[in-house]
Amino acid sequence: MSDLQVPRRRWGKTELSIPVIPFGTQGFGNNFGPVTDDEAADLIRFAVDIGVNQFDCARCYGDSLRKLGLAIKQGVVARDEIIISGRVCCHSAAKWGGYGDGDPDYSTAHALADIEDQLEILGIDHFDVLFIHDPWNIEATLAPGGTLEGLEKARERGWVNFIGYGMRPHDFHLAQIESGRTDCFLCFSDHNLLRETISENILPAAAARDLGVMNGWSIMRGYLTGAPVENFVPRDRWREDHQRAENMRLWCEERGHNLLELTLQFCIRETRIHGNPIGSLNKEQLEANVRAACATVSDEVFEEFFAAGL
Repeated sequence: MSDLQVPRRRWGKTELSIPVIPFGTQGFGNNFGPVTDDEAADLIRFAVDIGVNQFDCARCYGDSLRKLGLAIKQGVVARDEIIISGRVCCHSAAKWGGYGDGDPDYSTAHALADIEDQLEILGIDHFDVLFIHDPWNIEATLAPGGTLEGLEKARERGWVNFIGYGMRPHDFHLAQIESGRTDCFLCFSDHNLLRETISENILPAAAARDLGVMNGWSIMRGYLTGAPVENFVPRDRWREDHQRAENMRLWCEERGHNLLELTLQFCIRETRIHGNPIGSLNKEQLEANVRAACATVSDEVFEEFFAAGL
């Protein structure tokens, strides 16, 4: 991999320099296949060595938070070698806002307790970035005494440097952008070869305020990588997107193109997006992603691809 240099971008007004494909830690969280502690540590070290030194983590990403913390505590990677973006989950009333039923606790106190506990798990004194993750109610997070105030207080305490949101609803993003209280954010599933709806309003609004933008699901959980879609989703559960992705795979296969390269280069061409996190399961996947992020795809290939109306 010494012949490759992962492209990096300034992440908006955070001024952080991040790889265009940050490492989504769900990749080694056991949700997409088993990964031992030693394998995770080796993968984390390998990622840093080839320039993928931002780790995007969350409690709800399987067992990944503990594994990242173990790698740090054991000295596999030094804290100053890596950029850590984390989450305060707001999925439900479950412990720490994990997946489940009921309304999340949007209080400032809950957010601060959550952050303090995560810092202990990771064995660090601060996050570089924290996102409020998938809230059901954006107003509750923005209200006095709400989750965003918790992140602001954490920043005052030196527990985090920059704050924002990780979620999908466009009206939620417009509200947090308009608040003027955030530095960066993550959206997902809305800028890839299947759709690019954030270009309509989210990206212009973010660029106007110089907010850092990360784009999740660039590879749509694997089925825009060039592998058969049924490897990821049983055919009897396919929706329109799955069939379109399979059509794209076949189109590339027939013409000798690499769908993973098209997928990532399409996202990287949008300069208002700074990072496209991907959760690699092993070194082979990570190396393939890095090579695709470093590839060159001609304008002619993209023109032919989109003219096909897939």
